[in-house]
Amino acid sequence: MSEKILLIDDEQDFLNIMAERMEARDMNVSTASSAKEGLEKAAAGTFDAVILDLRMPEMDGMEALKILKEKNPDLEVILLTGHATLKDGVEAMKLGALDLLEKPADINTLTERIHSAHAKKLVFFEKKNEEMIKNIMGTKGW
Repeated sequence: MSEKILLIDDEQDFLNIMAERMEARDMNVSTASSAKEGLEKAAAGTFDAVILDLRMPEMDGMEALKILKEKNPDLEVILLTGHATLKDGVEAMKLGALDLLEKPADINTLTERIHSAHAKKLVFFEKKNEEMIKNIMGTKGW
């Protein structure tokens, strides 16, 4: 089963290249060229991970991260930036980001993080399903 990714970045060339590279690794990639568009797509669909640019006009990645995590705390978000600072990294982790990677992101490292996000999502849903089954079994008196 391939990972379903939402890639959000205001640099169209970067967005196209990264989407191609991820699709070549059998990932299902949706793209958005602004944080606002990305938030709309995230609200309308389900994704294993969101890859989010830190610096964008109108709304930066930190603000988008806050909104994404408020709406879906279990969503795995990986931030990308060409201007990483220790402060940004610490803030991103506090807000619930899975990681903050420097652009140009090494595709193997990024792929590894995406696989990790996908695995976390599968474990989360498995635990949730087990709880639902226990609830059903407990209330039915079988």
